[in-house]
Amino acid sequence: MGKLKLKEHVITREWCKGCGICVHFCPKQVLELDDQDKVFAARREDCICCELCELRCPDLAIEIETEQGSE
Repeated sequence: MGKLKLKEHVITREWCKGCGICVHFCPKQVLELDDQDKVFAARREDCICCELCELRCPDLAIEIETEQGSE
């Protein structure tokens, strides 16, 4: 079984209140807040699919979609 590979960061901007919790918990600094204080994936290619952002978001505004990758 291969490791998880990022398919997409699904971010519901209307739900994001710009608290920055997801940005703080991301171990690879993938996420940032834009000029409207909404989260976006600034360095998508660095994502390790740990899903900490999804788990910590109090507004359920982030979902990490993954697929099986080859090692």
